Amino acid sequence: MNPAQPSRQRWHRLLYVQVLIAVALGVVVGAVAPEWGGQLRPLGDGFIKLVRMMIAPIIFCTVVHGVASMRDLRTLGRVGIKTLVYFEAVSTLALLIGLGVVNLLRPGAGFNVDVGTLDPQVGQGFASRAKGLDLVGFLLNIIPNTLFDAFVTGDLLQVLLVSGLTAFAVTSLAPARREEVLGGVERLSDIFLGILGLVVRVAPLGAFGAMAYTVGHYGLQSLQHLAALMAGFYITALLFVLGVLGTIARACGFSILRFLAYVKEELLLVLATSSSETALPGLIQKLRRLGCADATVGLVVPTGYSFNLDGTNIYMTMATVFLAQATNTPLGWRDQLALLLVAMISSKGASGVTGAGFVTLAATLAVVPKIPLASLALLVGIDRFMSECRALTNLIGNGIATLAISRWEGEVTGGGVQERMLQEPPSGR
Repeated sequence: MNPAQPSRQRWHRLLYVQVLIAVALGVVVGAVAPEWGGQLRPLGDGFIKLVRMMIAPIIFCTVVHGVASMRDLRTLGRVGIKTLVYFEAVSTLALLIGLGVVNLLRPGAGFNVDVGTLDPQVGQGFASRAKGLDLVGFLLNIIPNTLFDAFVTGDLLQVLLVSGLTAFAVTSLAPARREEVLGGVERLSDIFLGILGLVVRVAPLGAFGAMAYTVGHYGLQSLQHLAALMAGFYITALLFVLGVLGTIARACGFSILRFLAYVKEELLLVLATSSSETALPGLIQKLRRLGCADATVGLVVPTGYSFNLDGTNIYMTMATVFLAQATNTPLGWRDQLALLLVAMISSKGASGVTGAGFVTLAATLAVVPKIPLASLALLVGIDRFMSECRALTNLIGNGIATLAISRWEGEVTGGGVQERMLQEPPSGR
């Protein structure tokens, strides 16, 4: 029997096919029956909550087992330094690219928005949520109030801190006791991944509800508002993925297009939910199957969700300069350099904040007083559509970062990664 034949016969059981169908049905329902579609938001929100419920324990087990299994702490330090240098270099490049494109296209020029006609409460509301994103607040927010508070709030930076401390404590145990604890952590990880497998089965239902709500609430016409900014952002993100991340992938010996095909289920999940965190556990599993060491995956992926948000970085610089153009606020090169420096700080650690992209944008505007904070109201209607592209770019960026670090550490080879991607069977999770 042809081994591929069962997969073709059961195409309707593949998760990514089910999600695609659900997204299409959601668009139809939202367009034909917008009132009903607008009431389906709980389906999408409920699914996201179910997935996020599992993120903290899975990250904890991944980091503790990966780091504590690494006998040579000098290797851990070397991987950590490489990771942070990579993140800062690529994130800064994303900020610069966003800044360059928005100055080239000038999507806000001629908008001539009267700030007095905008609702100032929108900007103030998001600014108040962004107060903790300054450098001091950022450092203090890393420390949870209690050991278990990190798991209650789901803040990835706090989970990373607790996981790191636990991992180093495990490494100090006697060898026999350490292996015993690591065995327990591995069994816990299997349980949590099993729960996740059950949760992911309802992904199509969550995708249907999220898309029906979006189209029903904002309408198909909402896609046309501020189209120049949206198109510019999507094109810039695509060029960044294919150009910058594609070059990194090629230097590591594999194809970016092959990687995108390999993680297609995760990408569709992100597209449907507008949250890159929902695909984090699945991404971790797939990177492991490509040969990346547990320690590298456990260090790079969770840290990347706070320090390597390429899509969010592109969005922040483009949106900020767009608002300046739309309100006829002049920004010289010194102002834009200051904006770049502020964005490099405010973009870190945003993944644990609800509405992260919009909140970090508010945090950036709060320290660039030239741009009226009330102008944030211009972007409220389209932020849902912008967030999809942000999340997709963030997910791809963190996947490529993990493979790049693993390649430089000699854990995988470019040819080996490419071959395993080709051999990966369709998943029907």
